[in-house]
Amino acid sequence: MPVNLSAPQAQQLKPVKGVELGFAQAHIRKPNRKDLLVVRLNTGTQVAGVFTKNRFCAAPVTLCKDHLARNAEIRALVINTGNANAGTGEEGMHRAKQTCEAVAKLLDVQAQQILPFSTGVILEPLPIERVVAGLPDCIENLKEDNWLNAAEAIMTTDIVAKGSSRTIILSGKSVTITGIAKGSGMIHPNMATMLGYVATDAAVSKQALESIIDYAVNRSFNCITVDGDTSTNDSLIMMATGQAENALIEQGSADYLAIRDAMTGVAIELAQAIVRDGEGATKFMTITVEAGRDSDECRKVAYAIAHSPLVKTAFFASDPNLGRILAAIGYAGVDDLDVNALQLYLGDVLVAEHGGRAASYEETQGSAVMKEAEILVRVVLNRGESAATVWTCDFSYDYVKINADYRS
Repeated sequence: MPVNLSAPQAQQLKPVKGVELGFAQAHIRKPNRKDLLVVRLNTGTQVAGVFTKNRFCAAPVTLCKDHLARNAEIRALVINTGNANAGTGEEGMHRAKQTCEAVAKLLDVQAQQILPFSTGVILEPLPIERVVAGLPDCIENLKEDNWLNAAEAIMTTDIVAKGSSRTIILSGKSVTITGIAKGSGMIHPNMATMLGYVATDAAVSKQALESIIDYAVNRSFNCITVDGDTSTNDSLIMMATGQAENALIEQGSADYLAIRDAMTGVAIELAQAIVRDGEGATKFMTITVEAGRDSDECRKVAYAIAHSPLVKTAFFASDPNLGRILAAIGYAGVDDLDVNALQLYLGDVLVAEHGGRAASYEETQGSAVMKEAEILVRVVLNRGESAATVWTCDFSYDYVKINADYRS
C-alpha cells in the first residue's frame, strides 16, 4: 500500500475556471477502466510544458513539443493510458497526429492546438481506432469538476489517484490551483512513466508561466526517484486560464512570487505522492545533502544514495546496514570529497563522522529509525553552503513482482 497516502476525495480537487475534463473507458489495454481523458481549455489560456530528456522519447512527446513551439493557442489536451506510443517509429507519430486530428474535429479547433500524451507499455502500436472511438464519450462528459475522474483516467500501475488543490488571494482576487499526476514506476524524471498537469485560473503571462514551470519542476519532479529509470513519456504541463479576473501576472511581481510558490507547492505534493505510491513501496525516504560546494554535487550524492538497490533493500528490511550509504556517497562522483570531514545522520542519530562509525552510535538506534514508515537520511559534507533534497522509496519484493508481470 502507498506510504501515508490515500486518494483525494472529489470535493478536495477544486474546479478551475476555464478547464473542463472528460473521460472514457476506451478499452485501450484493459476493459472496464477509465483510460482516456480530454482536457478542454478556454480561449486565452497560457500553456507551458517540460518533457523527458530520454532520447527515445515517445511520439506524443515530440508532437507536444512541436505544437508548443508553433505558439498556436492550445485548446485541449488528450491523454491515454495503457499504451505509451513509444518505440513505434513513423507509424507512432502518424497515430499521435491522428489522435490530435480527431480531437480537433470534435472541438472545432486546429490539430496543432491539441497536445497529446500517452503512458503505458512501450514498443507496441497505439490502438488508434479505440482511442478515436472513445473520444466522443470524453467530449460528452466534459465538466469543470471532473478532476478526480481525470486523475483516475491517467493511472497505470498507480494504486491511488494523485491530486492536489489550493486557493490563494492575489490582489484581492481568489485564485484556484489544481493538479493531478500519475506515476509509480520508471520514475527518475530528467526535465522535469510520470505525467503531471497543473492548472490555475489566474491570469499569468506566457513568460511568467514558463519561469514558474522551470522553478517548480526543479523543486518537485526533478527531485524524485523510484527506480532510477527515466521514462520515454515524462511530461509536466502548467496552464493558466486567466478566468480569475486578476491583473495579468508578470515575472518578478509580488503576485508572481505568490503564484509561483503556490504552484510549486502543488507540484511538490504531486511529486511526493508519486514516490509514496512507488511500486511496492513500504518506506518514504527524504535524502538531504547539506554543506556542499554547489547544488549539483549535493544532488549527485543524494541521487547516488536514492538510486542504490543495496540501500533501498536495506531500508525495506529495516536493516541498519548503513555502510551501504557511505559506499554510495563515495562513488557519487565528487572526486575531491574529504570523507573524513563529512557526517551522516539517520533521522536525528549521528551514524558516521571522521571517516568511520560515530563513537556515540549504537545499532539499536539505527534499527529504531529504520522501522519508521518515513525516514530522513542527512549527509553533511562540510565543504560549502549549498544543499539539495531528493525523495525516494525502498525496494520490496512487490517491486519485482509488479514489473515482472507488467505486460500480463
